[in-house]
Amino acid sequence: MTSKVKNHFQIIVPLCALILAVFLRLFFPSLFKSADLKVFDHLQKMKPRPYLENPVVIVDIDDESLQKLGQWPWPRNLSARLIERLKVQGATAIAWDAVFAEPDRTSPENILPLWTTRFNQDELQKVLQTTESHDQLFSRAILNAPVITGFSLTTQANEQQPVQKAGFAYSGDSPVTYLPLFRGAVTNLKQIAQNASGNGSFNILTETDGIIRRVPLVFNLNQTLLPSLAAEILRVAQNTSGYGIKSAGAHGELSFGEKTGITAVKIGSLIIPTGPAGQIWLYDSGPVEKRSIPAWKIFDPKAELRPLKNALILIGTSAAGLKDIRATPLNPVAAGVEIHAQVLEQIINRQFLYRPDWIEGAEFLTWIVFGSCLIFLMPVAGAAWCALTASAAILSALAACWFAFSNFSFLIDPIVPSFLILILYLISSLIHFLQTDSEKKQVREAFSHYLSPALLEELVKNPHRLKLGGETKPMSVLFADIRNFTNLSELLTAEELTKFMNQYLTPMSEIIMREKGTIDKYMGDCIMAFWGAPLSDGQHAERACRAALKMQQHLKDWNVRMKERVHHQGKKFVEICTGIGINTGECCVGNMGSDQRFDYTVLGDEVNLASRLEGLSKTYGTEIIIGEKTFLANRSLSCIELDLIRVKGKDRPSRIYALIGDELLQDTETFKSLQHQTNALLNAYRLRNWQGAEESLQEIEKMEVQGWNLKTFCRLYHTRIDQFKVNPPPSVWDGSWTASSK
Repeated sequence: MTSKVKNHFQIIVPLCALILAVFLRLFFPSLFKSADLKVFDHLQKMKPRPYLENPVVIVDIDDESLQKLGQWPWPRNLSARLIERLKVQGATAIAWDAVFAEPDRTSPENILPLWTTRFNQDELQKVLQTTESHDQLFSRAILNAPVITGFSLTTQANEQQPVQKAGFAYSGDSPVTYLPLFRGAVTNLKQIAQNASGNGSFNILTETDGIIRRVPLVFNLNQTLLPSLAAEILRVAQNTSGYGIKSAGAHGELSFGEKTGITAVKIGSLIIPTGPAGQIWLYDSGPVEKRSIPAWKIFDPKAELRPLKNALILIGTSAAGLKDIRATPLNPVAAGVEIHAQVLEQIINRQFLYRPDWIEGAEFLTWIVFGSCLIFLMPVAGAAWCALTASAAILSALAACWFAFSNFSFLIDPIVPSFLILILYLISSLIHFLQTDSEKKQVREAFSHYLSPALLEELVKNPHRLKLGGETKPMSVLFADIRNFTNLSELLTAEELTKFMNQYLTPMSEIIMREKGTIDKYMGDCIMAFWGAPLSDGQHAERACRAALKMQQHLKDWNVRMKERVHHQGKKFVEICTGIGINTGECCVGNMGSDQRFDYTVLGDEVNLASRLEGLSKTYGTEIIIGEKTFLANRSLSCIELDLIRVKGKDRPSRIYALIGDELLQDTETFKSLQHQTNALLNAYRLRNWQGAEESLQEIEKMEVQGWNLKTFCRLYHTRIDQFKVNPPPSVWDGSWTASSK
């Protein structure tokens, strides 16, 4: 797989994930709502709505009031007295968070008939004629005070219709389009509802997790608009006759042609921003003690009460046994009436939470922009930089969310976009990891054929080493070349030559790699290898020499086997001979080439000298020639000095040595004698003692050493001596010979 294809793959997969997320966000938004709401809860916990002084007061039918005044429901003459006392206190509006759907069972007309066995019926009838029913007392109290009654809406259809006290006007689309549909109602007794100044629904809709976060101001009962209890309190308090509703698409409302729902409800002078279904976000303050007055204190003249003049009174219950307990973001056991009170407080003090339609669009755009940037950045910048970028994006989203909430009361969800960014990063990182792992396998497979295992693992662990550039290190370089390869290739077909080269190069390469060497390159029939890089090796010279000895031994064994095989086939056998040159010194090693193609190779004068030594091996009749530094690092091996040569481009001559065996050969008489005679030869030769040199050559010619054609060696020096006898070297001659050809 090419790098271009891999980059495309790394983009396409996370891009598909982003497209899937966008699809789910557009067509299945409920999948993300739960996360949004949890974030909004947490924001309120971090910064609850501050309680400000306001006219909203809860008259709480709490457990203590039930103990003092009796169980609920109270006789309605008692409820009537409560209304009268609140009116005397100067309340502007008195709302009941309860429904009076049935006649009062404690009213005299319902109680006295039960006493017929104990009292005279005529006397009971006189009492009934002179006694007013509790419902009449309650209705008259309601008529004489600014009372708002409540009703409950149901999804089950029935014939009940709440009494409407106000009308609705709207601009834009019809509001009923955006409101949940209710089909029935539980209403108050007709006389009670007709006498009330206002009548509103006290329904509070919970989210799927049972927590109340949004409270409707408008309801839809069979395509008829009805107000909430809180809305009616505000209308009655302002003495207005109706409501105004503004929907998306109305004049002055930005909607971009979209029908996104209700945007505001107008009650008198108050314009209340709402959500699409006419609901207000509950900005929870948590429990506040001064918000409530126990109901029993209203009847106790000795009780100290906060001033109730111009107060907006909500009568409801917090008693656990009456089951009007709800969960809010800050209070899992809030009384239902408290939620209505908090809504009124928010409206009066203008403490709103805002989540207009454009915020969802901004969140959606954040998904696309940040997600796309991350997707296209990963193949270029890599996982580490993208991790920093993703972290910065997530932290920025969290900071922006908190800033918008704490300063402007905006509800923005940073979690879902952040989670998406995290998912995209993980997907991109996983693909990058899989691709990197695949690349490592490819590196291991490709380089295992000519790199030592140690170098291979180094490259796999540190792919950054595969870049242009190099370093200078002490190294040993080996060149091995088949002699008379041209003649050999003429005897073979192209297919046979290819097969032969594979049979030759494979075991030679294995020997080099077993000795922890690196195959630099194959140049036709020549192998170039080196030791000491990229992993430093203090024994690089010795390993190179031992590899050369093993290569020559393998070649001898191979020739024996091939000779037998060829004879059986009736073909001509051609013995394979290899010349090897080894040199040690400071070399530049690294990836050399262009940005498009480069090889891990070694360069330098010492490399060039190693190549020249391989060529000189034929001249001196020996299989392996090593440089002086290689010899000094391998005194334990069996080496004999050959000459002092000066190669082209080098002013300083170099000593060269024949490597003819390992340390075991040094103890043999043959080696000691050969070493003695070659040393004598070189000493006489360099002193211009031609006769002494020829005497040593005559002794050397009588010897035989495996891996060294001594006749070729002696013939070389005989030729030189004959030339020097005719043309003596200059007086400043240092005994060196200039190698003019390879």
